Parts: sequence; structure tokens; C-alpha cells
Amino acid sequence: MRSDKPGDVTGEANDGPQASYLETLCREAGEAFDPSLSKARASELIDRLQGQTGRGSEGPG
Repeated sequence: MRSDKPGDVTGEANDGPQASYLETLCREAGEAFDPSLSKARASELIDRLQGQTGRGSEGPG
């Protein structure tokens, strides 16, 4: 059975580097940082915030 929370399958806590990067993105995007997010939820938030801040979208050109 799947969890009601998309991407929150394992509930594993996010690690130091991921949390640090997420905190930076949250600060740049003006959003609150929640250090208690699971790895999966933190990853989803990182993807969304990278789009907002333009980080991680470095392509050719």
C-alpha cells in the first residue's frame, strides 16, 4: 500500500548535505526551512525550489 504523502515512502531523515542545500534554497526563495522533512519530501522541495531560484538549471549556452 502506498503512503498518502507523495514521495514520503521511507520516512528516512534527510542528511547533512541535503539539509544544508535545502536550507540555502529556502532562504533564497523566502520560504521556511523544515529540518524534519524526510529525504523524499526534501528532494521534492529541492526540485521545486531549484525551479523558483534558477539553481540547478545550468544548461549549455
